Amino acid sequence: MEKKKKEIVKMLLNQNLEEKDEEEIIDLLINNPISIDVDKESDSKLTLGEKVADKFSEIAGSWGFIIAFCLFLVIWIGFNLLALNKAIDPYPFILLNLLLSCLAALQAPIIMMSQNRQAKKDTIRNKNDYRTDLKSELILETLYDHLEKVIKNQNKILRILKKLDESAEDQKK
Repeated sequence: MEKKKKEIVKMLLNQNLEEKDEEEIIDLLINNPISIDVDKESDSKLTLGEKVADKFSEIAGSWGFIIAFCLFLVIWIGFNLLALNKAIDPYPFILLNLLLSCLAALQAPIIMMSQNRQAKKDTIRNKNDYRTDLKSELILETLYDHLEKVIKNQNKILRILKKLDESAEDQKK
């Protein structure tokens, strides 16, 4: 049965793998539990920079941030238009443009760091799903084989019972 499972796994993988890698995958699929909680595992290994990038992306990608930032822009522009002689940044708002450019220059790479980490998590999750699917397919194949044996045995038993019934009827006549 073990040999049949290995053949099934090789067929399912259907990839050009080195012998060592193939044996490792087969052993992993057949003998070991393979489901992992990707979120829990990756969150436990986060560095401070990754945690900050994730939190920053969470805040910068929210409606609260967008509304607060729009309010900041309106207040900035309104204050500088109304305070003509005492304006910090008179029209055409060069300081505001500088602030926005700096914010964009810093915000984009931080969000990209968070997205790259999420992409790595998704890759691990996809690999885990693939392995789980392979293992499930192996289990189903094994169950199917066992079910076929049970059906064959059941048919044998039915034939024997039918013969016994026929011989009992023949004896009654």
